[in-house]
Amino acid sequence: MQPVSRLLILFITLLIIFTACKKNTQELVATPPPVITPPPTTPPPPSSDVLKDSALFYARDLYLWENQIPATFNARSYADLNLVMEGIRPYSIEPGFTSAVDRWSFAMKKTEWDQMSGGIGSLGTSTGADGDFGLSVFFKAEGDLRIRLVEPSSPAGISGIRRSWKVLQINGNNNMTTGNADFIVNAVYYASVISMTLQRPDGSQTNVSLNAAHYPEKPVYLDTVYNYNDKKIGYLVYNSFLGNITGVLSEFQRVFDHFAAAGVTDVVVDLRYNGGGYVSLQEKLANYLAPFSANGGVMMKQVYNNKNSQYNSTTNFQKTGSVSLNKVYFIVGRGTASASELLINNLKPYMDVKLIGTGNTHGKPVGFFPVPVGEWYVFPVSFKTTNKNGEGNYYNGFTVNAQVADGLDKEWGDINEASLASAIRNITTGAYLVPERYTEPTNVSAGNNKLDEPLLKVTIGTKR
Repeated sequence: MQPVSRLLILFITLLIIFTACKKNTQELVATPPPVITPPPTTPPPPSSDVLKDSALFYARDLYLWENQIPATFNARSYADLNLVMEGIRPYSIEPGFTSAVDRWSFAMKKTEWDQMSGGIGSLGTSTGADGDFGLSVFFKAEGDLRIRLVEPSSPAGISGIRRSWKVLQINGNNNMTTGNADFIVNAVYYASVISMTLQRPDGSQTNVSLNAAHYPEKPVYLDTVYNYNDKKIGYLVYNSFLGNITGVLSEFQRVFDHFAAAGVTDVVVDLRYNGGGYVSLQEKLANYLAPFSANGGVMMKQVYNNKNSQYNSTTNFQKTGSVSLNKVYFIVGRGTASASELLINNLKPYMDVKLIGTGNTHGKPVGFFPVPVGEWYVFPVSFKTTNKNGEGNYYNGFTVNAQVADGLDKEWGDINEASLASAIRNITTGAYLVPERYTEPTNVSAGNNKLDEPLLKVTIGTKR
């Protein structure tokens, strides 16, 4: 073979090898994408605005009156998500009512809600990460401010403070009048430190300083049995439908086993400060209180807006325990709300329900569930409830059978406390206390409304 031919063959062979190697290298190394310069865009909105928009998005889907929220509603004009939820409240016009009925839609930081709903204080208030002091106060009369409730494991409970003690001074201020209610609210519910001068029932005084904290709450506050000849009266003080569900259910069983063993013939349930909580716990208590004739009957219906009607549901009674009642007494007041009122409404078609207290209950026949938005939960009112008879629009609250004073000068369970004494008298004689109608003075009522306002009123349904 000629040298030229050999060189030509070698050249062609090298060319083929080089081309194959280049191809393999191109297959192993990805070709960089072309650089594309994006057109100028508007910067994304701040994250807080995104959260507000999300809260409104959920409200437009879930809110019971979603079709009344105007298209022009601007969530970004509000400072935070709680104010957005409060901002939709005016758009809750219900047939038969001239003004908006929603007083409850709200938002809360997840950490705060998880603590509170799990039974880690604070008394149903949104006081922030520090918790609270574990006490609430009411006016017995003008200028007479009393401790109305103390959580046993709270800073106030550990210090020995008891219901009925008179508050003489808060943080050096001795103006304990209804006109100074705003100061009292801020000092008792929203501060992290408080100092008080208190007067015990025997007239002695004590100075107490407290730091806000979280603490395990005690929803089932007191239970006992009173014997009156042939009457055995079971008394249950139940302050919240929130808390550790397993623990509360265990307490229900213990209480009603005790009532059954004692041969209880009548039951008085004290809900005067119970602002509600989980629908599921209401169902359990209703099943203990209901007569055997209610078993299998309709307890309640939950109704959502037209967008979410697939979640409408009916719950039936499943009688629990052996306590047999045809009548039940509830001690109530302005703080009786939500799941507490739901319990009353659900039992009414099946038994004689007697209400005793200072006046109408709160009036909340609707509920919601927590919807996560960032570090918040939003709670737009999302469903309404009715009982077996279709009754449910009690936005003005339930009226009482006997209007009597809240015995703020007495301890829990004292048979001389006005409301409990009235229930016992009706059970044993058929009459209530004389006079049967107590009228809270206008200024005292206004002051107590302010003191009650920070306490949450909640009916918590199943998260959908």
